[in-house]
Formats: sequence, C-alpha cells, structure tokens
Amino acid sequence: MRGPDDQTSGMFSYLSPEQRVRPDHPLRAIRTMTDRVFAELSPRFTKMCSDIGRPSIPPEQLLRALLLQSLYTVRSERLLMEEIDDSVLYRWFVGLSMDAPIWSPTTFSKNRDRLLESDIAGALFDAVRRQADEAGLLSDEHFTVDGTLLDAWASLKSFRRKDAGPTPPPDPGNPDGEFPR
Repeated sequence: MRGPDDQTSGMFSYLSPEQRVRPDHPLRAIRTMTDRVFAELSPRFTKMCSDIGRPSIPPEQLLRALLLQSLYTVRSERLLMEEIDDSVLYRWFVGLSMDAPIWSPTTFSKNRDRLLESDIAGALFDAVRRQADEAGLLSDEHFTVDGTLLDAWASLKSFRRKDAGPTPPPDPGNPDGEFPR
C-alpha cells in the first residue's frame, strides 16, 4: 500500500540532535576527544573573553566548526555556515540546538581571527596529539604524504612514470633537466 505524501508546514519533534546522530558515527569519538581538551582549555577561554560587551561565539563551538571545515573540506566560511545551518549532524557536533540561529560569516571570521591570534588552535592540536599518543594511536614507523602536493612540487622533467615511454627531450633553456639553484 502506498503511503500518503503529506507535506507539513510546521514540525514538532521530541528528539534531540544527540538522538539523531548514530552511535557509531566517527564524529562521536572526535567530539569526545575535543570535549576533554576543551575542559582543559576552559580557563584559557575564560581569560580570553571580556566580561563586558556582547557575547562572542563560544570558543569551543568556533573550534568545532573549524574542525568540521577541515575534516569535510568545506571551501569557505560562508558555505560552512550554510552547512551547519542545514545539517543536524553538524549542529550536534558544534553544539547548537535545532532552533539556534547560525552566525553570520563575517562574525564567524572576526571571532576566528581573534581566537587564532591567541594560539588556542595550537594548544588544541597539542592536547589532541597528546591524547592520541597516550592512547597509542601514533607511530613513527610511517608517514603520509598528500600526492597532490608531490605533483605540485615536482617538475615535469624531474620525474616520469615507471610505465611511461621514453624520456622527453631536454629543455634547451635547461639542458641537464635539473632545478635551477
């Protein structure tokens, strides 16, 4: 039997964003780690913020939003604000309720700049790295390199594929094919 295609103009829900995110989602583990770090950094956050004036974006929420931008390669802060506004998962991760207004991209950028000037991002990275090291998640046996960076840094004449044909002819301006020094 075909169900009805009823369109509703309003919605009441008794589910929280916490209940909407599946228990095994990878962001849950990341959120747990960052929450522990934010508890450590809370006194620094308090010192950074003024006791007067308008409330700023909470540093914890701002850093979680920046983490989302990095993890999901969101190309701009304007798009990040749209994605957070639309996604229950992103709202949950950042710490926003379903009906909390999203920040304007300009306000977000100004708060981000102020936060990054204080080197909190470095402290966050160091604390997360320390947690990963304590959990035995780090290894010095290998390293990872982004292949796109190799392509960008390498000269076309300084490398060739192993399965490729003959070497291209030398460049008349650079007959030995080496990088200029």
